[in-house]
Amino acid sequence: MGNRMEGRVVIVTGAGRGIGAEVAKWMAEDGASVVVNDLGGAVDGEGTSESPAEQTAQAIRDAGGTAVANFDSVAEYESAGKIVQTAIDNFGRIDAVCHVAGILRDRMVFNMTEAEWDAVLQVHLYGAFNMVRQAVPHMIRQKYGRLVLFSSGSGLGSSGQTNYSAAKEGMVGFARSLAKDLAPFGITANAVYPGGATRMTATVPQSTRDLRGSTQVPQAPVMQAQGAPIQGPPEASDPANNAPKTVYLCSEAGGNITGQVIGVSGWQVTLYGARHVTKSIHKNGRWTLDELDQLIPISLASGLVNPVPPAAPR
Repeated sequence: MGNRMEGRVVIVTGAGRGIGAEVAKWMAEDGASVVVNDLGGAVDGEGTSESPAEQTAQAIRDAGGTAVANFDSVAEYESAGKIVQTAIDNFGRIDAVCHVAGILRDRMVFNMTEAEWDAVLQVHLYGAFNMVRQAVPHMIRQKYGRLVLFSSGSGLGSSGQTNYSAAKEGMVGFARSLAKDLAPFGITANAVYPGGATRMTATVPQSTRDLRGSTQVPQAPVMQAQGAPIQGPPEASDPANNAPKTVYLCSEAGGNITGQVIGVSGWQVTLYGARHVTKSIHKNGRWTLDELDQLIPISLASGLVNPVPPAAPR
């Protein structure tokens, strides 16, 4: 397909299926040597299997590319180190990490267990730290690196996903901080909002999709919460649509983009703005509650759109 990634070594976590597999394949088609990492568990993270990672790696090799499979977990620090060491042992360097691996343990917060909270943050957010921390020293030595963390529009708030939303929005802050810390070493860090018809989205019941659609924070039309259908024909929901944009961010051409949130689902590419002040009121001195009672409804709260409309308690 091309040679933009020729000579580069890329780790793709969660690459046994879905979006991760498509990213790994496209990386290899464009010349990269790829470590295909996948624990091989179910959507909820339970169980293991070497088959998904090996199948993706074999598909890459059958197409003439270079890939090795790895079956270690991103959720533990030492285990993540083994993933990075797989790249060093087989290819001698590490140029990019795409952290795609993720699980779901959806539950309303009043029913969620501590284990369900911990498991999701461990894979998504702790997994991002583990992979980055293990890979970055190698990147610093070579003065080059690309970090792409797969976040989600659900980080803006998704019903029944407080664990997933917290983890995914945490990855955005992590990526922006990484960009500042690592820029002097030629390393970029970005978060992406992916999407597509995958095994993970297939587990979301239609009733849950309807609920999330009715309670989602209003966004631009291209905004897609996890599990929501992508606008356009069926081909727009192909997980492979995420791959070329991810490869671009990992290429030399993508080196002028860092600390950003990029939407990569469907047929569009979307740049999301950082948070900024939209309204402010000021006085020379400390506010009283009487003053806030009077002014907030006609200033900060005027026209305010909440994630859900006010409702009487059930």
